[in-house]
Amino acid sequence: MSWAPEPAVVFEDVTITYDGVDTPALRRVDLTIEEGELALVVGRTGSGKSTLLGAVNGLVPHFTGGHLQGRVLVAGRDTATHQPRDLADVVGVVGQDPLAGFVTETVESELAYGMEQLGLPPATMRRRVEEALDVMDIADLRDVPLRDLSGGQQQRVAIGAVLTQHPQVIVLDEPTSALDPTAAEDVLGAISRLVHDLSTTVIVAEHRIERVIHHADSLVHVVDGRVEHGPPATVMIGASVAPPVVELGRWAGWTPLPLSVRDARRAAGPLRRALGEVPAPTPPAPQAGGLEAKGVRVTHGRLIAVDDVDLTLRPGTVTALMGRNGCGKSSLLWALQGSGTRARGAIRVTTADGEVDPAQLKPAARRRAVGLVPQTPADLLYLDTVGAECHRADVDAQAEPGTCASTLESIAPGVSPDTHPRDLSEGQRLSLVLAVQLTADPPVLLLDEPTRGLDYTAKAALCRALHALVHRGRTVLLSTHDVEFVAEASDRVVIMADGEVIADGPAAEVIMSSPAFAPQVAKVLAPAPLLTVAAAQAAAGEVPS
Repeated sequence: MSWAPEPAVVFEDVTITYDGVDTPALRRVDLTIEEGELALVVGRTGSGKSTLLGAVNGLVPHFTGGHLQGRVLVAGRDTATHQPRDLADVVGVVGQDPLAGFVTETVESELAYGMEQLGLPPATMRRRVEEALDVMDIADLRDVPLRDLSGGQQQRVAIGAVLTQHPQVIVLDEPTSALDPTAAEDVLGAISRLVHDLSTTVIVAEHRIERVIHHADSLVHVVDGRVEHGPPATVMIGASVAPPVVELGRWAGWTPLPLSVRDARRAAGPLRRALGEVPAPTPPAPQAGGLEAKGVRVTHGRLIAVDDVDLTLRPGTVTALMGRNGCGKSSLLWALQGSGTRARGAIRVTTADGEVDPAQLKPAARRRAVGLVPQTPADLLYLDTVGAECHRADVDAQAEPGTCASTLESIAPGVSPDTHPRDLSEGQRLSLVLAVQLTADPPVLLLDEPTRGLDYTAKAALCRALHALVHRGRTVLLSTHDVEFVAEASDRVVIMADGEVIADGPAAEVIMSSPAFAPQVAKVLAPAPLLTVAAAQAAAGEVPS
């Protein structure tokens, strides 16, 4: 009789219901993930993905509360009878907010902390720390305080801290959400090596499916708490969420359905020939007003984060600010909003009362001139319920009652007004802060990584909301690594490197010239200047549905 390894993770008829909630977060889930399998978990915001991941290491229900029916086995251990601390040697977890999970002060100490708790020998710890520094490309950050890192750098440290413990199962919740495309591919490459070389089981929940799906062995599709599990190409045929390359394949009728740009490019020859020459999109006509920055410099100690940047943002446009992690995007946004430090330079925002420098305004007046949604949206939430936050936003903005709640429903449907903001998923929390900021209706809106945690449907709703703003003459600047959202939402792209602007122009022109920042559809249909499936449909003479 041949021997076969036991499955890494098993869900047996699992239903999870949180206290005070009638609808289960997971319903009758049967799921088996084998040793050495990379399973990608997909689904809309609030569908139950985070609950599924939390159940793997026992956080659900031991720390979240609620009732678990059925059985979850991890490396043969029943999570009902094993606390998360009893599973720490077999399951490593990286959450959506890496900073919230750090327990030490510097990068090197954080990488070593988990191994210290497991009682590993010092020589082993030293070797594994060095390996993690190299694999995650953070060797130059060894002694840097964790709070001084950019969001993407923090994410890489968090993943590295899990990798040092060599667990049998690694659970990653939105691991690439704060990473630029090149860094994301490096991280996913490192994760793939763990799967293929060490037979580590990896479970990844990711809204940016296009980044991960070609690495995945299987797909776990979560819809309203129910789960479908199977080969990625099979599950994607009817999945509720899909990356652009899959949407393009569905529309074009390609069989089998392509999961990568390479496969789609091979299938797209007839479509490219049928499209012929496609004219470049016409940029919007410039308008007076908006925001103008001249010679802006931002320093953090000896580090020059923003180096004498000139930037003009006109009303009626959505501008995307892109670049590698740590290039100065967030520092520039905070300086433009007025709350961040500015070593020198001038910033002027045109409001109904004339031109103002946001840094010279009081906080309430500053919010009415320039709205900013930060990378960690929870920092702006302080009330006990979603409804209370929306009511306060309506009052502060002197808007009609229900304005904020209506905006939230359009971006992230189904969020209960009685829910505490801390009980929302990362995407739902971000949607709430977006709704609060949009309620104030400032002439200039700045967004720092606004699509973190949002599924494709929520991103489409956000895109519509931003377009509605610019159609009313507002100015939008968003800092993001999400090239697919840039393709959908932006008229113009500005790319930064080492604190300087190195490219600035129409979105199609700038991102199609960059292999790192080009969206999937552009890569598949090049040289046609088409960035989205909707643009391809329009070029083919079809009206997008």
